[in-house]
Amino acid sequence: MTPMELYFWPTPNGWKITIMLEECGLPYDIKLVDLSNKAQFAPDFLKLSPNGRMPAIVDPDGPDGMPIAIFESGAILQYLGNKTHEFYPEEQRQRSEVEQWLFWQMAGLGPMAGQAAHFRNYKADKIAYAIDRYTDEVIRLYGVMNTRLADRDYLAGAYSIADMACWPWIRGYKAYGIDLKAFEHLRAWFKRVGARPAVERAANIGKEQFKGSQSRAQSSI
Repeated sequence: MTPMELYFWPTPNGWKITIMLEECGLPYDIKLVDLSNKAQFAPDFLKLSPNGRMPAIVDPDGPDGMPIAIFESGAILQYLGNKTHEFYPEEQRQRSEVEQWLFWQMAGLGPMAGQAAHFRNYKADKIAYAIDRYTDEVIRLYGVMNTRLADRDYLAGAYSIADMACWPWIRGYKAYGIDLKAFEHLRAWFKRVGARPAVERAANIGKEQFKGSQSRAQSSI
């Protein structure tokens, strides 16, 4: 199988895709998109990702045998799930469970956590209102997950792309000023998912670049 191209930088959205690729055992080559140098706005990358955000993938073996480019992390997870028939159920009721939590992450957890991290850690002049607003919302969303996980191991029943989408956004809990010990069930899930060998491998990808960028404000998170 010809390797996919993954346009990646070590952020939660980037790690979603490395997790899925590692879980599925798909071959891929990483193309770094250095956000600190605004590489996401390079003309060639914008052809793949018109919104100027990574990640994006290019699958040389698309559904019609022709290469296909996909942007937006949620759409990439769905594409890979459909391609491999892994971690994305085909039965409609189960699929809807997964999609609800995937879209919940895309619309809520990711944007709110990203804003909380930005105002807490990257913006030089601190704005108390913004810090409190976004941190409080992330705490509320963590509570939603904690309640959901009180009686199940994974968000949609079986381990799925919904868990892969959410896990990297819990990984940065310290950057959001949150003590994960306050969320018993969420903390157990976080450890459960993080103990998977594929997740461990995926989470280490880009570690050096991540360390180097921590002290610089990111234009995209």
